[in-house]
Amino acid sequence: MRIDRLELVNYRNYESLELNFSPEINVFIGENAQGKTNIMESLYVLSMAKSHRTSNDKELIRWEAEYGKIKADVYRKYGKLPLEITLSKKGKKAKVNHLEQRRLSDYIGQLNVVMFAPEDLHLVKGSPQVRRRFIDMEIGQISPVYLHDLVTYQKLLKQRNHILKQHYGKQTINDVMFDVYTEQFIEAAVKIIRKRYQFMKLLQKWAEPIHHGISRGLEQLQIRYQPISGLKPEWTPEEMASFLEQKLIEVRKREIERGVTLVGPHRDELQFFVNGYDVQTYGSQGQQRTTALSLKLAEIELIKQEVGEAPVLLLDDVLSELDDYRQSHLLNTIKGSVQTFVTTTSVEGIQHETIQSARLFEVSNGKVKA
Repeated sequence: MRIDRLELVNYRNYESLELNFSPEINVFIGENAQGKTNIMESLYVLSMAKSHRTSNDKELIRWEAEYGKIKADVYRKYGKLPLEITLSKKGKKAKVNHLEQRRLSDYIGQLNVVMFAPEDLHLVKGSPQVRRRFIDMEIGQISPVYLHDLVTYQKLLKQRNHILKQHYGKQTINDVMFDVYTEQFIEAAVKIIRKRYQFMKLLQKWAEPIHHGISRGLEQLQIRYQPISGLKPEWTPEEMASFLEQKLIEVRKREIERGVTLVGPHRDELQFFVNGYDVQTYGSQGQQRTTALSLKLAEIELIKQEVGEAPVLLLDDVLSELDDYRQSHLLNTIKGSVQTFVTTTSVEGIQHETIQSARLFEVSNGKVKA
């Protein structure tokens, strides 16, 4: 898939912007704080209907404007697909082929992107929340049902926590709704856990040989999804639900004391091992970066397999963070196969032919010149 044309109206520092892109490599060059990342972010929002930089959509709308808009002509294997996201103080509206979508989960998946930014290099050593978000965003692109289940789970978690807070300091909970929410919570949790296991298995399949290649055959990467302690991936949904129910009974008293749900996918962890050692704890910075790069390249292959088309790759100020060897490996992998958008302060020092043949855009003070 590829993005042919982009139009921004009142988006961040752009009052109005129209760009036509190369189907291969597009490079945005400029100093920091000029608006390069805003273009990259708009492409991500067009795909995921949310920003990777902020949870507050109002920040995406140009200062003192009533609304912001992102429009693009996307080409999939079956032809042209116009996409549109409108942001306002009242919320978001998404259109596919000029038709407004009833739910955002119906919209997501029309355009698949893989974003690689400096913060993704912290995927390995960052907080568990960063890794859970990584899992959820990537599965959500290839499985709209997962997004629906995740929204359901988060609502039930909120409702369950609300009742727990109301019973703070008490010994027990005598509330019929709490039992109803807990039953539904377990059902949604099992769906999420099972889907995450499936995704991790696929990610492992692609990431392991990629990591092995980048490390020149010296390292073996293993990805381990860690849900509730003791839960087994081979269990049936019924066995998982029964196990989760028992765990929630065991921690009930502590949940009332703390006013929060202590067991569930919102507390799961993702671990990475290189040659049997935990990369987060024992890995060098180079190993952590190779692991992050391997995951991103594996994402491209995974989406290609699941969707039948390569996603669009967004490299936001990340090339300068990689050494020459990892940089070359990344550019060799994407050469001619993935439409790519790159932001950088300079292309000097990047000798790779992929960059040399790219369409260049100069960005300065919210103005873009092709």
